Amino acid sequence: MSIILYFICIIAVLMDLILGEPKKITHPVIYIGRFISFLEKALNKGSYLRLKGFMTVLITVGATTFTTFVIVYLAFKIHFLLWVVVEISLISLALAQKSLKEAAMIVYDALNNHNIDQAREKLGWIVGRDTTHLDEPEIVRGVIETVSENTSDGVTAPLLYALCFGATGAWCYKAINTLDSMIGYKNDRYGQFGYTAAKLDDLANLIPSRMTGFILLISTKKYINKSFIFRLKNWLKDAKKHPSPNSGYLEAATAWQLGIRLGGYNQYSGIESFRAYMGKPYFTMRKQHIKRAIKQMYVCTWWTLLIGGILYVIAFTWG
Repeated sequence: MSIILYFICIIAVLMDLILGEPKKITHPVIYIGRFISFLEKALNKGSYLRLKGFMTVLITVGATTFTTFVIVYLAFKIHFLLWVVVEISLISLALAQKSLKEAAMIVYDALNNHNIDQAREKLGWIVGRDTTHLDEPEIVRGVIETVSENTSDGVTAPLLYALCFGATGAWCYKAINTLDSMIGYKNDRYGQFGYTAAKLDDLANLIPSRMTGFILLISTKKYINKSFIFRLKNWLKDAKKHPSPNSGYLEAATAWQLGIRLGGYNQYSGIESFRAYMGKPYFTMRKQHIKRAIKQMYVCTWWTLLIGGILYVIAFTWG
């Protein structure tokens, strides 16, 4: 592991924190999404859907990883400083701190202006559930669950892969994550075709989700007077209740740190669904909890970098 890559990641995090997503160019994830849509329309029909889904994953991840590697390699061959700039830019594009904060704060601002209809509408932009009937605590729950899950998916997971493999690793992960978000559903359309995408995403997030949840427990402010061991035990217990093998580790950690209860009843296209509760409602969810969840995201990001730095030092010392 190169110490230069570590400092590249620090600059990339700062760049994403300040600049966020590009305003004048289309984000690379959009192009990946269009490519996935093209393959899905062409292949998601007839027989052997699981095999065709596997081929879609292989082609998408392979093409994204190869393209990124070639860009980085050519930049290095041209000039070292160009390589540094390209690595910083590509890693920054793979992160979503500012965009996640902005999406959450749009809902917060609507609640702060006592415009609950607008808050419901803005929440509908970032969640799949029906939002037209929600009150403030349920709106806040939707935002917090989204911020919690995406603290790993959108920030710490791609950052961990970048720390290990540079921009190529970060964008390999982004391809996997985008595939899951588009075709990794257990329904009639994607149940077979998206099987590989869902399983690969579960595998790619196995370590980042648990690591981020644990970092959240040890590094962010706790709002309940309970010991670390108490919160740790309940975090591990509640995390397993989530239908996702990974998302529960983020949401449960957030719930026990903030002293709130996540999970509950949601509606999707008018059909009610229940997801097991995580945490305990020491406090009623209010708009200020959105800001606390955002702060947790930032703290987890910098702790991830800190731990990465420690591992770099250990590797350098032993190497």
